[in-house]
This record gives sequence, structure tokens and C-alpha cells, in this order.
Amino acid sequence: MIMKSIITLIFLFSIVNFCYGGKTSDYVRQQWPSADMSKGSFPPPSGYNAPEQVHITQGDKEGRGMIISWVTPLKRLPNIVTYWEESKDNDKQMAKSRVTHYKYFNYSSGFIHHATIENLQYNTKYFYEIGINGTARRFNFITPPEVGPDVPYTFGIIGDLGQTEDSNHTLEHYMANKNAQAVLFLGDLSYADDHPYHNNERWDQWGRFVEKSVAYQPWIWTTGNHEIDYAPEIGEHVPFKPYTHRYHVPYKASQSSSPHWYSIKRASAHIIVLSSYSAYGKYTPQYEWLKQELPKVNRSETPWLFVLLHSPWYNSNNYHYMEGESMRVAFEPWLVEHKVDLVFAGHVHSYERSGRVSNVRYNITNGLSMPIKDASAPVYLTIGDGGNIEGVANNFSEPQPSYSIFREASFGHAILEIKNRTHAFYTWHRNNNTKPVAADTAWFYNRYFYPHEEPDTANV
Repeated sequence: MIMKSIITLIFLFSIVNFCYGGKTSDYVRQQWPSADMSKGSFPPPSGYNAPEQVHITQGDKEGRGMIISWVTPLKRLPNIVTYWEESKDNDKQMAKSRVTHYKYFNYSSGFIHHATIENLQYNTKYFYEIGINGTARRFNFITPPEVGPDVPYTFGIIGDLGQTEDSNHTLEHYMANKNAQAVLFLGDLSYADDHPYHNNERWDQWGRFVEKSVAYQPWIWTTGNHEIDYAPEIGEHVPFKPYTHRYHVPYKASQSSSPHWYSIKRASAHIIVLSSYSAYGKYTPQYEWLKQELPKVNRSETPWLFVLLHSPWYNSNNYHYMEGESMRVAFEPWLVEHKVDLVFAGHVHSYERSGRVSNVRYNITNGLSMPIKDASAPVYLTIGDGGNIEGVANNFSEPQPSYSIFREASFGHAILEIKNRTHAFYTWHRNNNTKPVAADTAWFYNRYFYPHEEPDTANV
């Protein structure tokens, strides 16, 4: 009887400890969804068969390659990209693109080009040009610094962007930060599937919309549920068809068998991308790949270890609540074992930051199923607030759970500034109409080199 009473008291204490968390912002964002921008908002460039929807992403494991992609609407050729270092415009090089196209219901795409350029110099500005004669278009990018433990680098983080006026505010606010060097994109790009028959013209519109950023700095892609585009009712049985034709990633460089999960190194970070909507149970290709990938991470070379996925594992919003739970159960023990620093997710159209918690003790009989404070665990960041057509998710559960440090139902983006092997500074910027507002900030300490408690997580 005494033992039963003790167990009851422990359980009640755990509930009290679990239920009182951090802060829920009282900022109130407009509740109604924003409409998609009109087709004329971002028209195609002038000229016959002019290249459009230009975008770049890292093209290898280490950061010395770049995948340059574009669309020619009418003809397959020209399929050449010319590129050169800023200081060597008399030493131009060329690369051919691989060209693809697809049909989706009553839509036929333009000719989609992907050219991988390799053996680039680190920390160097390059120009590149696509198109010919009067339709030639010129862009530029800067390669990352050489991989190393104390290399500073600044990432932007955006998720669930869409193509509304709110989406445009998010992108413009991000671009106003002149220190950001690359975007970690957390899935859900165009929201074409929210339109009748998955209107694929919205994929073209989105490509023209984001070109002003992604043609100049790489976006690291994660797939979300709005990329699935599985629609058997209109004869479309191939998942991810538009996305995989339009957006290429260097998955083979990390021995992945699928473009939906892969890894790269960039500056002092090792970045692992996972797919919430591909099989991840035991013995599946994604499961086996992650099991082999995590032990390969060399923290002496890349001390910062990030994971990107779409459906969050820790989410106190009633929207999409516990949708990421089965993936968490499968993979969370590995992330704690390998001391992952940060996990970024989208999907929920609001913002939330957790403390360092884990829920890996449960073995079906012991009843230990509550998240607990864990110095080896990642911080979980939900940034699914890009501004898409579906609107803000303003339905947080109450009381706020203990693992949740800060949450707000607003649109915005985040910036992560890696300072060295031990410290990184993080800011979430709320969209406040014409300007971004820093609504949440935190210092993150590296779990491998400096596994101390961050000052604002003391109440977890």
C-alpha cells in the first residue's frame, strides 16, 4: 500500500512538472488566411524561351559543388550554364544540364534543367549565366568556407512558405538580412495541391517568386506533405512527381538511395535531411541509411549537428498534433545518443521552441512515457510559419507543456548564426507587416564541445 502511494505521488508530481512550461506569446496575428498572389505578380522574363525559375542548392557533400536549375518554357536548348570566378571573367567554364519534363493531369511542364558544377573554390564569389543572346540572364553566388570546426556561418530557416502576400513578407524580411548565407528549407513549397487538380502552374509561379533569393544562395531542401501530390482521383499515382522533377539534391554523395533523405556538410555544420513521408520503420532504406549516417559524423570537423524534417516530434499545437510521433519513437534514441544539437521542423503553421528534452525511457511496461530534461537531447524548433494560403495555426494546447519554452501563432522566419564550435545565436523574426520583429532569441551551446545548460532553458 505504501509503495502504491509513493508511485501515485511520483506520477502526480510528474504531471505537475510536465504541465507548466514556458511562455505563450500574447501577440495576435490575423486569423484569416492570405490569398495566393495573382499569376501576374511574378511574370516570366521577357524574350523567347528565356530561362526562368532559377534556383541553386549544394551539389556535393563538402560544399565545393553547386546544382544550378532552371526552366526553359518552350525548347530544350540551350542547356548550357557558363560560370566563372569573380576575378577571372576571362576564364569561363561551361557545364551541360540534364533536361527533364513531366505531365501532371492536364498540365505539361517546360523543360527543366539541372547542371552540377564541381571543384569550386571555397569562400569565392562566382557568376553564372544561362540563356543566349537577348535572353541571357546572369546571377551570382558565394561558395561556403572550407569545412572546419570553428568556421562561422549564418543560416536562414524557412518552412511552409507558399505564395501569398504573407509569404512575400517572410521572404523579403529574410532577404533584408545581409549576413545570411544559405536557407534551410523545411518543406511545403508551392501549395499547388491546395488548388483544383493540383494546379501545377502554381509550381511555376512559386519558382519565379523565390528566384530573387534562391538564384543567389543555396536553399537546402526538405520534402513536406504538400510535395506528395498523390492524386489517384485524377490519375496521378506517382508520389512527389512535380517536386522530384523540379528540385534536385546531392543525395548520392551521402550514399542515400533517395532524394528525400540525405546529408551535407557546410562550414562547421553536418546537416541531415529526413523525410516524414517516406517509410522509416525498421529495415526500410531511410532507417538503414540514418543508422549508418550518424556514426559517420566527425564532430571534430563539423561540431554542429542539425536534423531537418517536416512533421515535428514535439508540438503543443492541436494542429497536426502527434503526427510525427511514430518517427520520433523510431529515431529519437539515435539523436540523443549522437548528441544532435538542433532539430528543425515545419508543418505546423506557427512557431515553437522546446527545451532539451527526450522521451526515450519508455519500454511498454515501465510507464515512463513523459518527456524529461536531457542534456544530450536536441532543441526542437517548429518553423512552419512561412505564410502559406492555409493561414496561421492558432490552437495551442493548454496548459503549456514543460518542454515548450516559447510559442507564438504568427508568420516569420529564423536566423541561426554559428559563432564557433561551442556557441550559436538564434533569432526568430515575427512578420509584423512591413518589418520583421525579433520575437524569440536564444544562445545554443554545442552538445559535443560545450554541453552546458543554456540560460533560458532552466525552467524546463
